[in-house]
Amino acid sequence: MTTLIDEYCDNITGILKRLVATQRNVLATAQDWIADALAQGGLVYVTGSGHSHMIAEEVFYRAGGAAAVQAILDPALMLHQGAQRSTVLERLEGYAEIVLEDYPIGPKDVLFVASNSGRNAFPIEAALFARDRGAKVIAITSTDHASRVTSRHQSGKMLADVADLVIDNQAPYGDACLAIPDSDKRMGSTSTISGAFIVNALMAEAVATLSRRGIPVDVYRSANSAGEAKEMSDIIARWRPRIRGL
Repeated sequence: MTTLIDEYCDNITGILKRLVATQRNVLATAQDWIADALAQGGLVYVTGSGHSHMIAEEVFYRAGGAAAVQAILDPALMLHQGAQRSTVLERLEGYAEIVLEDYPIGPKDVLFVASNSGRNAFPIEAALFARDRGAKVIAITSTDHASRVTSRHQSGKMLADVADLVIDNQAPYGDACLAIPDSDKRMGSTSTISGAFIVNALMAEAVATLSRRGIPVDVYRSANSAGEAKEMSDIIARWRPRIRGL
């Protein structure tokens, strides 16, 4: 008997395969931008509100992750200081500038903005803020969901309208992909998994590109691996002056 676990696995696998098949050109452009940023000494910034903040956490100070990544994690936009409060703040116009002005985003940098719906003020204004400072902005959003809702920003624009590049995470409308029997409820979110796949895959491709050019990039190993303490300490020492949160 097929279970929801099987169905969820099939859905996620299908989403990732569809993402790679349909977004290949966009992904290639994104990895080139990341490689250029790293080669120039720039940073890769990643942000999102609500559950989308996990995409930023996924590539920050991460085993197998590049050191030149700055997660923009505002506690009030996360969930641990009040889940409903984070929903209110991600819709508050002007809040993104307050958060991002503490980061020296500039022309050498890339900013990922993750937002499944792409309709709230924070992701839209975060993208506009970074573009105003010359950074390249890559949106990770659901085209399906965004096409069925309207913007909550006064401009009437969605995240996809203000980003330099848009990666469709292939998440279905509402994000949840599993229908619960004898109910109108749906479960099994998808955007976090596809978003994490996107940023990890792109960072790996970019670092591989630079390695082939003979350009070394600091990459973290697991802090829980044997014999890695000195290397980790050296990487952290190099990047602590530039990366907040280390």
